[in-house]
Amino acid sequence: MHSSVSVKFEKNPDSKNFDMGIKSKLSNLMNRRLMLFCITVTALLILIAVALAGILMPESAYATNFSQKNLAPSFAHPFGTDWTGRDMLARTIKGLSVSLQVGTFSTMVSCCLAVFLGIGAATMGRAADTIFSWLVDIILGVPHAVLLILISFAVGKGVQGVFLGVAITHWPKVARIIRAEVLQLRSRQYIRASAKLGRSKWEVAKIHIVPQIIPQFIIASILLFPHAILHEASITFLGYGLPPEMPSVGIILAESMRYLTTGMWWLTVMPGVSLIFIVLLFEAIGENIRTLTDPYRAHE
Repeated sequence: MHSSVSVKFEKNPDSKNFDMGIKSKLSNLMNRRLMLFCITVTALLILIAVALAGILMPESAYATNFSQKNLAPSFAHPFGTDWTGRDMLARTIKGLSVSLQVGTFSTMVSCCLAVFLGIGAATMGRAADTIFSWLVDIILGVPHAVLLILISFAVGKGVQGVFLGVAITHWPKVARIIRAEVLQLRSRQYIRASAKLGRSKWEVAKIHIVPQIIPQFIIASILLFPHAILHEASITFLGYGLPPEMPSVGIILAESMRYLTTGMWWLTVMPGVSLIFIVLLFEAIGENIRTLTDPYRAHE
């Protein structure tokens, strides 16, 4: 008579704990990425709302009304009114919208220029790389604010002066990053094989290199944007930027400085804090997108 022997295999408790640890880490990682995504989307919606509110806002919203001049912040006027009775909240939103528009166009031109020059320096030979390095050294060798003022003054100030000044002075650092990335991509086997099959340098760059640097382009554009806004506001504040009839934040701050000694602090503090808030929003968006797209930073 044979006796049946049943053998029960128990799972190793260490293996069970390991599996639970992996699941917990994955859950935390997904929750963190979801949180970063929600923060980014919320910040973008706020910025879009500010931009659209400024574009669609009628001039009557910030028109002169001497019967309500020099009013402190209240429920009716959260940012107060100025010496001519203009609502400072409406003027600030309009000014931020103008800054966002100027910053958007100048940043896109600057980043496109950086991509073009960075790829050209890394793919067109030693002579192109030497000229690229020479241009970068010249632009970075001049103090940023001085170069901005010189370019803006040379083209007659105004919107075109700010646009060209910001676009021309902000591409070198981004171009250096693009150049370094392209130099790494050139050493890969499939890119070398494509070149040996008879494709030109620009065809290789268009087919194989440009799609690889799109994430760097997006992140660089977002991180460069707050610098463009601040520099636009700074040279406008100094009188070398946008014209006085355009309600930008730089003009609002420049006009309000003379009234600080009279106790009208809200004319400077409210627009200044709003500008800093917009800049910090873009910084947060850029850092979140960098974390979401970089596998090394995502596990920090």
